[in-house]
Amino acid sequence: MKKLLLAGVTIAMMATPAFAQTYKFAVVPKAMNNPFFDVARDGCLKRAKELGNVECIYKGPIEHEPATQAQIIQDFITQKVDGLAISVADVAAMTKSIDAATAAGIPVITFDADAPGSKRLSYIGTNNKDFGLALGKQLRELRPEGGKYAMVSGGPGAKNLAERVDGVREALKGSKWVEVQGSPTFCNDDSALAVQQMSDLRTATPDLAAIVPVGGWPMFAPEGYKAFVNKNKKDIDAGKLTLVVADTLKMQLELLRDGYSNALTGQRPFEMGEKSMDALLAIKKGQKVPEVIYTGLDLVTKDNVAQLLK
Repeated sequence: MKKLLLAGVTIAMMATPAFAQTYKFAVVPKAMNNPFFDVARDGCLKRAKELGNVECIYKGPIEHEPATQAQIIQDFITQKVDGLAISVADVAAMTKSIDAATAAGIPVITFDADAPGSKRLSYIGTNNKDFGLALGKQLRELRPEGGKYAMVSGGPGAKNLAERVDGVREALKGSKWVEVQGSPTFCNDDSALAVQQMSDLRTATPDLAAIVPVGGWPMFAPEGYKAFVNKNKKDIDAGKLTLVVADTLKMQLELLRDGYSNALTGQRPFEMGEKSMDALLAIKKGQKVPEVIYTGLDLVTKDNVAQLLK
């Protein structure tokens, strides 16, 4: 009887969650001072809690520094995490890091920004060419008469941003819009610098008719961004300067609602975080995941901004 009781206790203990396999998945953003990635982090944490046997570890460079991102990934390799989800700041640097993780037996997926030539197993995020096309089409619809325009980008080594820039140009090809010299500028995900670059572009080209940031960086410094808009409000109200900005974080939707931009094209970072946990867990269970998982876009103007703010 005693042996039977002990056996029963052993079986019960084995069946408890404490004895279940727990996976540690690391999510590595381009920069932790970018609120876009805070939303992806929240999606990751929520999904990990729902799954129960997954821990989401969120860590990246404070600022956009590809070398620091590579070192953080190396640290995770040393710690032998169970999986990595990386937003690629620099394709060349991250390809080496991804391949090193794979060689160490750690599965890697990318989110937000991809390194398609690497050994990553899946990319989760936006179709960035379509993203750029959508930004360009929004501008073309708002201002069919055209004019001079400029773009603000993030890091020059980020493939996702280069694809957005190409998409904007393709959408405006054959129209009356002409890109000015010096476009795009590169703010390296620095919000204050993005605002300054918008101001510099306007100063260099007083008749600049549109600015298209292909990421939400300038709006992530709301006070500086509002100061820029207020300084140019006369031209914006008169339709002489149009602002079409990427991303749709809550602060951006509020700025659009209050008249501080003409249109937004948004990604879905929360879903990127959620799906990253799902994909890594599936891989650890031996399941195949799609090589590319697109999370979609949201087009926002003053006509539907209230609906998205609900």
